[in-house]
Amino acid sequence: MKPHHRIFFIQFAVALSVGAFLSRLPDIQIKYSLTEGELGLLLAIMSLGVLCGLTFSARFIERLGARTTAFVTVFGAALFYALIPWMPSVPLAMPLFFIAGIFAGAFEINANIETDRHEALLGYRIMSRAHGMWSLGFCITALVAAGMRQAAVSIELHTFMVLVTVLIAGSIVFSGIENAPRRQDAHPGDAPLVAFPTIGLLPLCLIGAAPLLAEGASVDWSAIYMRDVFAVEPFVGGLSVAIFSSFIAIGRLSMDSVIDRFNPRPVTITLLGIAAIGVVLVATATHPVVALAGFGLTGIGCSSVYPLAISAAARRTDRPAPVNVAALGQTTFLVFFAGPPLLGFVAEHFGIRFSYWAVVPVLAAALLVTRALAADPAPVTGQPEPAQPHG
Repeated sequence: MKPHHRIFFIQFAVALSVGAFLSRLPDIQIKYSLTEGELGLLLAIMSLGVLCGLTFSARFIERLGARTTAFVTVFGAALFYALIPWMPSVPLAMPLFFIAGIFAGAFEINANIETDRHEALLGYRIMSRAHGMWSLGFCITALVAAGMRQAAVSIELHTFMVLVTVLIAGSIVFSGIENAPRRQDAHPGDAPLVAFPTIGLLPLCLIGAAPLLAEGASVDWSAIYMRDVFAVEPFVGGLSVAIFSSFIAIGRLSMDSVIDRFNPRPVTITLLGIAAIGVVLVATATHPVVALAGFGLTGIGCSSVYPLAISAAARRTDRPAPVNVAALGQTTFLVFFAGPPLLGFVAEHFGIRFSYWAVVPVLAAALLVTRALAADPAPVTGQPEPAQPHG
């Protein structure tokens, strides 16, 4: 494997475990007899863990290195997501939600920083493809989950099987990871213990957060939406997650060359517009097929906006790249994980359709600040440009 392909696999492996768990949220809801608001509270606890992982882990990741951090965060997240369904009660499950979130937050910083450094070595963009591997993993695990739910396979057995798969595959792939060198134009300072966004970073935070809110609404609530609104079979409900994940994966895996040709801002404007159309389709759907089409459009629209925001944050030279990436990650992933719980409360009090309408103003606000995206990648001195961008 090429060095950056191993970094891609970090995204893929975490998506397998997270996706398997989130695809079975309807079963978690039934297992613990939860309302939408109560399920949202559990997701909010996980969000708090993600925020802690993003806030406090940057310095430790720099010390541990990419390989050790990959082992700890990926295996840790997979383990705790697999343990949650075995808990007999909500009070016992709550701390596991929090710990799983910590590992998920720390993994995000490690994967994004290493991807950005490999971009500098390669001389072309790979950030969107890296996040495409997350979406591809999520798509695969969502399809498997849909089949598992239709076949009445227990969530305990399902998540355990995913854990074993991640442990075996990760042990093989992660053993060959080596730290990529820092960008030559990177800020020379060390990462502080806590990373907060600066005023200049806030527009990028909004650009990254908007599609993640739409993604969280699609991933966390789509199966429940399809069940409650259209009373579809479990497999059809699971298809909503799979379709969204497949389209976001296709977009991310194919978008890097488009971005290099047309520059980040026009691509971002187009994608945010498509995402808004998709969310409106979901909110107004009168037939399951229309809703599934809406989830597909939302997936395309959400595909590369967040990776573009991450790349822009990593290329800022006002602070060390891990600090800016961590600060942006704190804000955006707080929306990704805290947004769906809030949407759960909206769904409980105003109806699940209205929870999708609530996403539209955030997408519109992101469109207003797209000037924050750099037109071109930051120059990397002394690095030869390859003739052809492969993989």
